[in-house]
Amino acid sequence: MIIYHSKSRQTGSVLLEALVAILIFSIGILALVGMQGAAINNVSDAKYRSTAGFLANEMIGTVWATRLQPNSSVAAYTPDPTLCTPASAPCTATAASIAPWLTEVQNSLPNGSASIVQTAFTAGAASQVQVTICWTPPNAIAAINACGGTFAHQHSVSTFLN
Repeated sequence: MIIYHSKSRQTGSVLLEALVAILIFSIGILALVGMQGAAINNVSDAKYRSTAGFLANEMIGTVWATRLQPNSSVAAYTPDPTLCTPASAPCTATAASIAPWLTEVQNSLPNGSASIVQTAFTAGAASQVQVTICWTPPNAIAAINACGGTFAHQHSVSTFLN
């Protein structure tokens, strides 16, 4: 039995295979570009989170370092009014001792904002200090949060002073 192949039936099959191969390759390249974009976003988000953590811990360290004035006792301690207003009122940028820190928060984080809340110290009880830092990265969806505005992310650190 003799089988004859017609060349007219095979015409264009190589071109079709090449087009399908190019399509598969293009989809793969687009997936790699998308993954690269997501990786860049995640790295920048991690950078903002670590910066916020560093800044919050820096302020907590400042509070710990300045919690007692010279020649004072723990029982006579009241929160430093230049550092923060007592009784859960947030600090403002007008407080001279935290103005440089607030400027650093605003310069280090996109749309950065911060608040510090320090409860008044009473004899036999600890004073609580809570530092909250908020920021909104570019192209992020913002929502109302603890900083009193619309921010996409927030980092909060709380400590007790004895």
